Parts: sequence; structure tokens; C-alpha cells
Amino acid sequence: SDDAGNRLRFQLELEFVQCLANPNYLNFLAQRGYFKDKAFVNYLKYLLYWKEPEYAKYLKYPQCLHMLELLQYEHFRKELVNAQCAKFIDEQQILHWQHYSRKRMRLQQALAEQQQQNNTSVK
Repeated sequence: SDDAGNRLRFQLELEFVQCLANPNYLNFLAQRGYFKDKAFVNYLKYLLYWKEPEYAKYLKYPQCLHMLELLQYEHFRKELVNAQCAKFIDEQQILHWQHYSRKRMRLQQALAEQQQQNNTSVK
């Protein structure tokens, strides 16, 4: 029973922490006053344990850890009420992913070309 409860808690906290990667969800929480609730802010502080490698390895969206870190600051939490703030964060995330994808593709192409050159020089 304790084991099942711990598993459920782990799954729920994992899902919630990953939702923090979504700036629109953060805006939703801010507009409904969650970030003004001291208990909720304390819960966000408690969730910082997800930054530890033994927990972070389960995350699909590691940018949620950056958001969790930013949510520790009252000024950031207050700014999230503004939809434009959430939109800006969303756009920055998209730009980052696009840059990362292009950079990764270029690195993979360079590696493939290098391997092909090595194969032809060996023959």
C-alpha cells in the first residue's frame, strides 16, 4: 500500500513538474492566483528535488527545471499573470528548439561525412 502510494505520488509530481515547461500553463496558474498562495509556493520549493540526477533522468522536458528554478522568484511569478510574458517565453523556447535542432543536424551531417571519408580512405 505504501509502495503504491509512493509510486502514485512520484507519477503525479513528475507530471506536474513537466507541466511547468508550458508557459501557457504557468500563465493559467498565475491568473488564477496560485502563485499568491504561500502553500503552493512552498510546494514549488519542495519540488526542487527534481533537479537531482536520480530524479531528473525521468524528465522528458528538462526545460521544466529551469522554469521551476525561475518560479522560486516572486517577481517572475508576478510577471506570469501577463499573457504577453507567457507568449514571449513560449516564443523563446521555440527559437531555442529550432536552433538546437539545426545545430544537432549539422553536427550529425559532419559526423556522417567524416565517417564516410574515413571509410573511403581505408579502402
